[in-house]
Amino acid sequence: MDAPAAAWAERWFAHLRTERRLSPHTSVNYARDLGAFTVFCDGQGVTAWPQVDNFHVRSFAAREHRNGLGPRSIQRRLSSLRSFFNFLIREGVVKSNPAEEIKAPKAPKRLPKTLDTDRMARLLSPPEDDPLARRDHAMMELLYSSGLRLAELVGLDLTDLDLGDRTVRVLGKGSKTRLVPVGRHAVTSLSTWLRDRAGIARPEETAVFVGQNGRRLGARAVQQRIDRAARRQGIDLKVHPHLFRHSFATHLLESSGDLRGVQELLGHTDISTTQVYTHLDFQHLARIYDQAHPRARRRK
Repeated sequence: MDAPAAAWAERWFAHLRTERRLSPHTSVNYARDLGAFTVFCDGQGVTAWPQVDNFHVRSFAAREHRNGLGPRSIQRRLSSLRSFFNFLIREGVVKSNPAEEIKAPKAPKRLPKTLDTDRMARLLSPPEDDPLARRDHAMMELLYSSGLRLAELVGLDLTDLDLGDRTVRVLGKGSKTRLVPVGRHAVTSLSTWLRDRAGIARPEETAVFVGQNGRRLGARAVQQRIDRAARRQGIDLKVHPHLFRHSFATHLLESSGDLRGVQELLGHTDISTTQVYTHLDFQHLARIYDQAHPRARRRK
């Protein structure tokens, strides 16, 4: 690609950060996807974005598939390209989007793993008499109580918590704010941690969860502490922060059946994203069937 093409790529990256306000993680993925496509175009002798057509994008997707990239990753790369070319259309650089009609290979549906209620109860058993153990317990209670993403948890400030009202204000994907209820156990655990926090956090620190250095706890540290807590409880599953969100959604759906409500609590824009959690076990479905279907109800 020539210098003007590279300059448009840089302008798009700035657009992602400043206008769309995507998370750093998402922006890095988009940049990596466009970088892979740029290398492909260089090999095809393409030097400017208006030269790119459907054939180039289709060939790129096919090559990525042959090289072993999974369907979901290819779909993300195509989504990145569609976003980039829509930006170029807006700026008058190209007239059409060559990635618009290109589809990735179908990916098999993967149901999210969850912790059952028994293992979750073990994981959330009372912590050791140690401030950092109580902090970890508060984090896990909040993750399970309110279905937060990892980035949402580490981004929480003290002003986001209202334990009197039992709510937490969350800044989710796309900088969208939502208000989420906090359960009774999580409120108790958070209250205990906040008392401990007063003796650990630096005076200017606003984060709810801090490390031994008194500063905001990072995502990697949260992952490590949760993994350590799970291994200590002998849980035979790789436990990570998002597993709490999966479990929150699944257990709530099993109890309520309210898909729209769970969608709001999770902060999903599209309900199809929430529908992955409707994998209720067969016994639960059979019980509903026996209770509800006119030809299945048992006589009293």
